[in-house]
Amino acid sequence: MIDDLPCLTYLLAYDDAADGLYDRSRTELLVRAAALIDLALRGRLGEDGGTVTVSGTEPTGVAVLDAVLRDAAGHGWRTLVRRHRKRTLTAVEDRLAAAGVLAVHAPRTLLGTRRVTVTDRAVPAEVRARVSAALHGDGPVREIPAADAVLLALAAAGGIHAVVSRQDGKTRRDRIDACTGRLAVLAPGMEKAVRALPTTMIAAQGGMGGS
Repeated sequence: MIDDLPCLTYLLAYDDAADGLYDRSRTELLVRAAALIDLALRGRLGEDGGTVTVSGTEPTGVAVLDAVLRDAAGHGWRTLVRRHRKRTLTAVEDRLAAAGVLAVHAPRTLLGTRRVTVTDRAVPAEVRARVSAALHGDGPVREIPAADAVLLALAAAGGIHAVVSRQDGKTRRDRIDACTGRLAVLAPGMEKAVRALPTTMIAAQGGMGGS
């Protein structure tokens, strides 16, 4: 199974009932954030005074991540979350389609968006189960696998209520905050960018930057 964070985040955002993403514009921002975090976990992105730094020049082996890495240096995390978000989402869909996880259909109209269908619903269900275990478990947050903690933080910030319900957002807030807080170990600005995602999403829907 594909296990890079952008693809896992995409699958987390897939809504079985709607046969598509829960919200395409929000998912664009979530997969961008996931790609940045993935690169930081791999030791390829860091932070210097709030500005993103890049380590190494070799490819990661994941085209989606390599594309994000190429122009990451010198920007802030929040800027990079918005930047090229549509392009990144399309690349994630293409990667999942090439792996046989997703079927991509052309838009019905000239100005429409591509339609997607997961070919095996057990795949996103497995990702949701991982996040549910992280959310509802009673073990120490530090023992949650890093990827699962990231997915939980992003699902909560992105308002994916099929994964983190509004009630969970209240009753499990301390656990969600602790998972989000783990990002600060990678880069303080990254944690702030994830916590700011609800505001970023509102601004993006109003037409702020990125393509």
